[in-house]
Amino acid sequence: MIEKLSQKDIRTLKIGAVFAAVILVFVLGSKWYDHWAGARVSLAQTKDKLGLLDVDKAKREGLMSIVPVFEMPKVKEEQMFLFRDKLNEQLKRLRINRKPLQEVAGGRSPDAGYTLLRLKCIATCRFTQVLDLLANLKENPYLAGIEEVRIKCNPKNPQDVELDLTVSTFVK
Repeated sequence: MIEKLSQKDIRTLKIGAVFAAVILVFVLGSKWYDHWAGARVSLAQTKDKLGLLDVDKAKREGLMSIVPVFEMPKVKEEQMFLFRDKLNEQLKRLRINRKPLQEVAGGRSPDAGYTLLRLKCIATCRFTQVLDLLANLKENPYLAGIEEVRIKCNPKNPQDVELDLTVSTFVK
């Protein structure tokens, strides 16, 4: 059949095959280019996110100072001793007059599978001392949460308050 074709027809077929190959290369090349452009954009976004994480030492220390420190829970007796000791230290540092810390019945934490140990502090102090205590409780590495805060003002001297504070920690 090729023998029946003229030179002009053969040349037309060759040119048609070349154009078909060019069209095929263009279609595949444009898909590859679009994919490559998307990959470049994704890489640039990832580099920008990594750039936000790479902060200077002073800024990193500032960020770490506002993150509370937490120690992993230990067995009940050891955790209770550590938690009470640290809480007593914080109360002494602020010169808060208090009664001995009392253990309050706790329950299991549904999230972590640990038992909650709750301590209740009954104290008399000045209102500014209460605010300082609440601000500094995050420094206690054994503190899991503040369960209850009750402040009762003295009617004769509003700066003197009676504080009922219940805090908790996790124990194994």
